[in-house]
Amino acid sequence: MSAPDLAVAAAGDADAATLTRVLATLETVILGKPAQIRLCLACLLARGHLLIEDVPGVGKTTLAHALAHVLGLSWQRVQFTSDLLPSDIIGVSVFDRASQQFHFRRGPIFTQLLLADEVNRASPRTQSALLEAMEERQVSADGTTYVLPEPFFVVATQNPHEQLGTFGLPESQLDRFLMRVVLGYPDAAHERELLRGGDRRELLAGIAPVLSTAGVLVVQRAVREVYVADALLDYAQALIVRTRAAADLKLGLSPRAGQGLIRAAQAWSFLAGRRSVLPEDLQAVLPSVVAHRLERRDPAEHAGDTDVAAEIIRAVPIP
Repeated sequence: MSAPDLAVAAAGDADAATLTRVLATLETVILGKPAQIRLCLACLLARGHLLIEDVPGVGKTTLAHALAHVLGLSWQRVQFTSDLLPSDIIGVSVFDRASQQFHFRRGPIFTQLLLADEVNRASPRTQSALLEAMEERQVSADGTTYVLPEPFFVVATQNPHEQLGTFGLPESQLDRFLMRVVLGYPDAAHERELLRGGDRRELLAGIAPVLSTAGVLVVQRAVREVYVADALLDYAQALIVRTRAAADLKLGLSPRAGQGLIRAAQAWSFLAGRRSVLPEDLQAVLPSVVAHRLERRDPAEHAGDTDVAAEIIRAVPIP
């Protein structure tokens, strides 16, 4: 067995039960959404940023709180509003009379998990404050670069664009989110349990973190070592090329999106206890990776077939 295989095997043996506990704990807070929870966890283990989109009140913010708590991460929440300024996120230089110097006062972005709540209610200028942090995991202010903590995640919640007071996220911002996940309404049985159980956030106070910062970093390194065969890369490239060749799509997947697709598939495979990526892993994460990146040129012509990912999967044979 090669060195990468040994590393993954050791990490898998040590962390399989722990990751199962992470998923089980999250499912006690967010009821009836195991697939969405697994996707969110895979996104973070792949070192990606997560966009959770849905109507208000379905548990987007609660899920973000639960992820930070269960993974043992420090976190900050910023409520995005139309009057929010970039300095409210990054920080501001303050003049100290005693030393006659300016000192940089760090903003809430200096944390391991930043919850950008209702991110599309802020102006494009404020949204752009996240671009450098999400791509390079650093921020620049007054000519100085400040490195962000490791690990660093942005978990953003977003309301549907048709709601009042929202600004659409630009393509450059959307492409920095590895996945977009939609929670949806609960089914009847789980909604009945929600009605009987009260506020789900109150449960977090009684739940101990399952992982730690060091544990998250260990799992992230193990995820990067999950084997990706050349044939699997051929399949991934074929999926990516299909998005660029489709005449009905405005834009295809970027190279950044392609790299993210592979990392997400590695994380999905790792959560399933495997040491190599299968085509089914790519197919499982593809819808969340492309959901916010691919847009029809004329949505009206495809009103009955809005699932772009399913169409791509059908069109591209497995090698």
